[in-house]
Amino acid sequence: MSQLPNCPKCGSEYTYEDGNLYICPECANEWSQDASSESSDTLVVKDANGTILQDGDDVTVIKDLKVKGSSSGIKVGTKIKGIRLVDGNDGHNIDCKVTGVGAIKLKQEFVKKS
Repeated sequence: MSQLPNCPKCGSEYTYEDGNLYICPECANEWSQDASSESSDTLVVKDANGTILQDGDDVTVIKDLKVKGSSSGIKVGTKIKGIRLVDGNDGHNIDCKVTGVGAIKLKQEFVKKS
């Protein structure tokens, strides 16, 4: 009998096979048997043009953005230096500081790599 891998999401040892999928009964995570656990852990963030972004990249805003709680927003062409990628569950995957606004999280579809 072969040893089944632990769940890559929660680490549970109670995984089982269903066709060509592994399933975790504790967190309901499903993953392919041929997928490596490292590929699911890496965060891939692409800009509006499809270019892959990395930590420390410089980006440019491609659309006027309203900022909640601020009378001014972020204008088209604003350059942002040294972004940090985060796993935002609501689509805000870029953590950065914008001059005049402060620390903010942005969605990847509103920026392009500089």
